[in-house]
Amino acid sequence: MPNWGGGAKCGACEKTVYHAEEIQCNGRSFHKTCFLCMACRKALDSTTVAAHESEIYCKTCYGRKYGPKGVGFGQGAGCLSTDTGDHLGLNLQQGSPKSARPSTPTNPSKFAKKIVDVDKCPRCGKSVYAAEKIMGGGKPWHKTCFRCAICGKSLESTNVTDKDGELYCKGKNYFL
Repeated sequence: MPNWGGGAKCGACEKTVYHAEEIQCNGRSFHKTCFLCMACRKALDSTTVAAHESEIYCKTCYGRKYGPKGVGFGQGAGCLSTDTGDHLGLNLQQGSPKSARPSTPTNPSKFAKKIVDVDKCPRCGKSVYAAEKIMGGGKPWHKTCFRCAICGKSLESTNVTDKDGELYCKGKNYFL
């Protein structure tokens, strides 16, 4: 039957694709809205598409379905790819080795140490995280605690002095 409306047929929905909405991939035309990964249905573009014969995938799903399997292949050096892609409906080759490693961290004390070693504010005694940290007198302070111990004025690096672990306004004669 002749193609009266002009334009090619979409590789996904088989409807006519007009030039303004056309994306071409692997010699086939797609609507912009139909240019989706066949497994996870993510929107694709020229940098994220991976074509295999008449199928299009995002690079992640393509790797899961057609990429190498086993020790040393995956998303980082020396890792074991155990992602079967079952949650995406991919039929992968059977026989890929399964990891014998536990899913918990191998060194829980190292993780726990990071939580325990958070700096404490000398004024309020609570944890000081990087987003709220100001250094003064060689110690970490909360922005809200970085105040003069006597008058309560908010301090900055230009007007702060410290004595005996406390912060004070610079230039005031509090210690005469």
